[in-house]
Amino acid sequence: MSKNKDENAVYIGRRPTMNYVMAAMMILNKGEDVVVKARGRAISHAVDVCEILKNRFLKGTTYQDIRIDTEKLEGDDGTTNNVSSIEIVLAPPEE
Repeated sequence: MSKNKDENAVYIGRRPTMNYVMAAMMILNKGEDVVVKARGRAISHAVDVCEILKNRFLKGTTYQDIRIDTEKLEGDDGTTNNVSSIEIVLAPPEE
């Protein structure tokens, strides 16, 4: 990727699934890779977004890389919590 990494990232949160699908599709339609990022309970939501994209909207989209990690986050009360995270890199369909 030639551009800033965060420019092609879609962060999964609590919005409707189709919002994220459309955001990722716009990046893929430019011919660029998209990175779908999520933490904690949003991980399953991120997988749904990628599968909907791959199977329904942009057939031929491929998984280029999947990275999983555990991040340590400090809570308001000073405790440290481990939170799982995932980054799924999707490549646009070949022309």
